Amino acid sequence: MAEENRGQTAPKADAPKTESKPHNNNRKPNNNNRRNNNQNRNAGDNRQSGNKPNNSGNKNKNRNRHRRAPTPIDEQLRTFTTKNQEAHKQRLNPHYKLDLNSKAKVRITPLGGLGEIGGNITVFETEKEAILIDVGMSFPDESMHGVDILIPDFSYLREIKHKIVAIIITHAHEDHIGAMPYLFKEMQFPIYGTPLPLAMIGNKFDEHHLKEHRKYFNPIVKRQIYEIGNDFKIEWMHMTHSIIDSSSLAITTDAGTIIHTGDFKIDYTPVDGYTADLHRLAYYGDKGVLCLLSDSTNSHNPIPTGSELSVGPALDRIFSKAEGRILLSTFSSNIHRVQQAIQYGVKYGRKVCVIGRSMERNIELAMQYDYVKFPKNIFVDADEVGRLNDKEVLIVTTGSQGEANSALFRMSIGEHRHIKIKPTDLIILSSRAIPGNEGSISGMLNHLQRAGARVEMSKDIHVSGHASIEEQKLMLRLVNPKFFLPIHGEYNHVMRHRETGMMCGVPERNILLMTDGEQIEVAPKYMRKVKTVKTGKTYIDNQNNHQIADDIVLDRQKLASDGVVMLVVEVSEQNSKMLSKPKVTTFGIVPDRQDKAFAKEMEDVVEVFLMNIKSGLIENPRAFEADLRQVVRKHIFRKMKRYPLIVPHVLIH
Repeated sequence: MAEENRGQTAPKADAPKTESKPHNNNRKPNNNNRRNNNQNRNAGDNRQSGNKPNNSGNKNKNRNRHRRAPTPIDEQLRTFTTKNQEAHKQRLNPHYKLDLNSKAKVRITPLGGLGEIGGNITVFETEKEAILIDVGMSFPDESMHGVDILIPDFSYLREIKHKIVAIIITHAHEDHIGAMPYLFKEMQFPIYGTPLPLAMIGNKFDEHHLKEHRKYFNPIVKRQIYEIGNDFKIEWMHMTHSIIDSSSLAITTDAGTIIHTGDFKIDYTPVDGYTADLHRLAYYGDKGVLCLLSDSTNSHNPIPTGSELSVGPALDRIFSKAEGRILLSTFSSNIHRVQQAIQYGVKYGRKVCVIGRSMERNIELAMQYDYVKFPKNIFVDADEVGRLNDKEVLIVTTGSQGEANSALFRMSIGEHRHIKIKPTDLIILSSRAIPGNEGSISGMLNHLQRAGARVEMSKDIHVSGHASIEEQKLMLRLVNPKFFLPIHGEYNHVMRHRETGMMCGVPERNILLMTDGEQIEVAPKYMRKVKTVKTGKTYIDNQNNHQIADDIVLDRQKLASDGVVMLVVEVSEQNSKMLSKPKVTTFGIVPDRQDKAFAKEMEDVVEVFLMNIKSGLIENPRAFEADLRQVVRKHIFRKMKRYPLIVPHVLIH
């Protein structure tokens, strides 16, 4: 050890006397890095002088010593990697399970629900049989004067009446069952659905004096397969939505299985605990699905739709701070929203008053069929509210959309029989504005706030009932269809849903955007548009449940936009001259103070017309009035740029 130490320390003492660096070879091992740097520097010097380095062999050996040899390939693992990749392809593309040799095909024809929100009705048709999926209504726009609801044009159903074997109901919203009584006044078919939708259809039949048609009801059990006719096998699968007892459909035909989602969202914590039946959707997806028809209503929303249960804490917070009466308005069909409101009302010692015909009817049905359970002693009638302390009152009512005949609107303008708005009242609007209703809601808010009430309409007291993009993706991945048809919504909604479908692996060529009346033929090998059938809307006056003719609605629109001119003209049959000044009455054309001047103007027009009358025209009163109408219309358009309704009446003596 002493000798070794001396050998290590001696060079340090000699270091100042020599500049020869190779003598550093005896330094401690931790100086190896410095030695390697010196060797590299010497090698660099040799290269600069043009001499080949004589230690290149050692250098390559050092480099190879640090390079790892390639890991040997296990051929068995490589084989199983390939097998797993093939398994993924089959899992994500189960369409090989479809019978590509089958000649069977299904025709799908939407008669409502596309290019609009509401009015959903779709025909599924084989060579010999057909079924209808839902028969819904929609609401008119502001130009349809005197029209209360719109129902689909049933012309195509009349053509295939002999083929229709059943009506299949997905859920009980008005835009899916509202037109049922109007269809059954003309033609009747067996109706299949879960109990709540059938009960609500039964109420409609009762209102329309169609009680005898309840005999067509066929209640079903979810997860059981029903043979409808000879060509259809249908399974109802539970689905979460903003109304209880909703379903998606698995429709199996010889051509393959078609999944119809109905309206849906994926709620993982629903109020009743009945989550969407994703297991059955995945089951059919694994078997191989020919086509998916999926709800597009909320297809622009990238944020997952909130759970209905999430509304509860917000209601709890609001109820706990309320000092006066609480008036909560929401969609009457949203039973779970109403259920939560009642639960928190009871929690804070309030009696519940339900006002509004549809709200009363829906809560009564839900309680009758045990969808919700409440003790009857928590409810009071509207005429009892005045005898209670304001802090003991919860009023659940209709009118969240500002409908002019709704209970809340009548309260806001002081016309409700029992309830008058007070400055201490808290109004909760637990809903979103349906497109087109913003103006009526704003008007109602003005009335409520003018009466002094405080209005609560924050976002956390309402959640949508329709799937957002992420839930639509989940549906597409579970079902994994070969073909995809986005449904339910305006064109921009189905267009956006198509993009989501392509993101989830459906080829663009396998997606079609339908419009009402377009008939789509689906077979294992192809999907194509084949023809267009007659479709449209029928106008209904809800006061007497009668249809309004199309020309009446057109006349009303013309009256509203262009006005009306009525002419009474007496003409001599002998010389075709006026026997007296024409009687002219106008509405919406000129101000009252200009009536006389306009009447004189019309007199001149009629006089010129009679001077140039065609020979023999006076002998044909109908043709005479038609020509006079045309002349007056042209004159008014030249002068006023308007096309009013012209009503001439010619008396020939």
